[in-house]
Amino acid sequence: MQILWLAESERSLPAEADWLTPAERERAGGMRFTKRRMDYLLGRWVGKNAVARALGYPLDPPSLASIAIRNAEDGAPEVWIEGAPAPIGISLSDRAGWGVCAVGLGDAPVGCDLELVEPRSRVFVGDYFTAGEKAWVEAADGDEEWDARANLVWSAKESALKVLRSGLRRDTREVEVTTAAGSAPGWEPLSVQVSQGPLFSGWWQRFGDFLLSFAAGREGPPPVCLSEPPALGAAEPFHDWLERPLSPADGG
Repeated sequence: MQILWLAESERSLPAEADWLTPAERERAGGMRFTKRRMDYLLGRWVGKNAVARALGYPLDPPSLASIAIRNAEDGAPEVWIEGAPAPIGISLSDRAGWGVCAVGLGDAPVGCDLELVEPRSRVFVGDYFTAGEKAWVEAADGDEEWDARANLVWSAKESALKVLRSGLRRDTREVEVTTAAGSAPGWEPLSVQVSQGPLFSGWWQRFGDFLLSFAAGREGPPPVCLSEPPALGAAEPFHDWLERPLSPADGG
């Protein structure tokens, strides 16, 4: 299964809303909190651009407005084009001002997760990781490698839970991540075993302060970025919403 992906910054969002569907504009306009609204818009922006690039659509506002990213009943994103469901799977993730969309070419679901490599406590690892994952993290050589390993396991779990379309409603210890120790240039393989369920294959790579992982229901080659060089390669985390936590309409 081939995974295509794209990263976009919150700061790349257009000033105009003509790339959104009427329903998306209405929903975004009703969101009071800036972070929630920006996360919603960023997801639609990176998702529409990824789908358009993957399918060979133009990137002009009318073409993007013909693509809708809707949430299914279980919360998973689904693609609709010109009012009809599209036979293409996507997954969305955002962190610290950046959003990622994974597009799965094939009949198997895909999941992605973007994380910052940040401190993760022993309590966190003990509460959410399996015994095997905990032992792998605890074998890290120093705090920096501990944080990298802990965030990698957590990211891969999130990706796998998106493939299952359950998210964090499911016990994170029901999926167990296996990957090589440390990191290397380019994509590294991983696998996630679902308790009494399937084995997912996946990939991960670190981009500066960020760590990106993918999981899929079927094996395939390393992910391919839909823009070169990947914008995430030079990405810096930011939190612009802190300057105005409420939208202007709410007096923020």
